[in-house]
Amino acid sequence: MGIKEVNNALNIPDKIERQAYIIEGVEPEGGVTAEAAAVVEAVPVESLAMRLASADAVAGAKVFKKCTQCHTIDQGGRNLQGPNLYNIIGAAIGGQDFKYSKNVAAKGGIWDYEAMDTWLKKPSAFIKRTKMVLSLRKDKDRANVILFLRQNADNPPPLPVVDIAPVIDEAAPENAPAAAPEVPTEAPVEAEAEVEATS
Repeated sequence: MGIKEVNNALNIPDKIERQAYIIEGVEPEGGVTAEAAAVVEAVPVESLAMRLASADAVAGAKVFKKCTQCHTIDQGGRNLQGPNLYNIIGAAIGGQDFKYSKNVAAKGGIWDYEAMDTWLKKPSAFIKRTKMVLSLRKDKDRANVILFLRQNADNPPPLPVVDIAPVIDEAAPENAPAAAPEVPTEAPVEAEAEVEATS
């Protein structure tokens, strides 16, 4: 009788489909453990306020060179394929002296920091069918350019305030010292007087 016939007789599968015993801490073949999948460490996302607080306008001027084919930034500069961007921060969207597309003109709102950040990240997501094709994928580049644009504005809005409130963890740390045992308080005066009276 061959090996295959013995396997069939004993009902032993030719190939084990999955791990029969789950060993704690050992990742099964083909995936992570349920425990590892349940505990996913969140990656903190830096807010726009934080990025602007650490932004560099000089670096922004260098990145802005990509934009100079279509825009000027100097005060009183002429329009090119796109509008002059002096005083753009805080201005009405589509309100500059420029012939905008219908979608830009109808957008409404102002060029605040959030709007400008969203626009520079992906213009077509902010305003559909826009002629603006250049996008800045890196968060740092957008923050630097926005700060550069802010410097080229007469009365820009104040920068957003960074929320520095500490995050309080209610759970006690693992290595926290044990709480001191409670010290019994002295007996009340009335109890002491009663003992003396009965002695």
